[in-house]
Amino acid sequence: MKTEEQYFLEGKSIQQYMDEMSKLKEESFRVYQEFELPKDGIVDELKKHSLHFLVITEDWCGDAMMINPVIRKLAEAADIEMRVTLRDEDTDLIDRHLTNGGRAIPIILILNEEGRLIGKWGPRAPEVQQIVDEYRATLPTKDDPAFPEKQKEVFSALQKRYADEPLLWSYVYESFKQTLKAIL
Repeated sequence: MKTEEQYFLEGKSIQQYMDEMSKLKEESFRVYQEFELPKDGIVDELKKHSLHFLVITEDWCGDAMMINPVIRKLAEAADIEMRVTLRDEDTDLIDRHLTNGGRAIPIILILNEEGRLIGKWGPRAPEVQQIVDEYRATLPTKDDPAFPEKQKEVFSALQKRYADEPLLWSYVYESFKQTLKAIL
């Protein structure tokens, strides 16, 4: 069984991953270009530690489209190497980091200088999870013939909000920052 560090070493850089995206690429790059890191001291604090981030993700994921660029901005500012492994290529890693029994993504694994897992975050900030839960509450039951179409509408509406609402980006940043502060 591969370690998190082995997945990290074999992973693509976040730049290469985003450059090669086949879905949601334009939206992801827009978040990356428009998100502004707050001047709150976390970058300077992170520079004192030798961390690296491994993201379990896929380019079809709306959450990842918003979250990966936000975390990338922080990683770049703090000189933290950030690499990507694809969830669906090798499910062994995601199966070690399930969310409520599911393979929810993205999951950001925080590794120390020795490559040991010291923290993880994901798949959503609590405020974003609340929004997702509110949308899900509008869906008919899964056995309802209208469910597939309604689910597509919900996913589309969420993706639009993820791409267009800087407040959601700040929820991601603040939530991830709290995770970092807890382990530093």
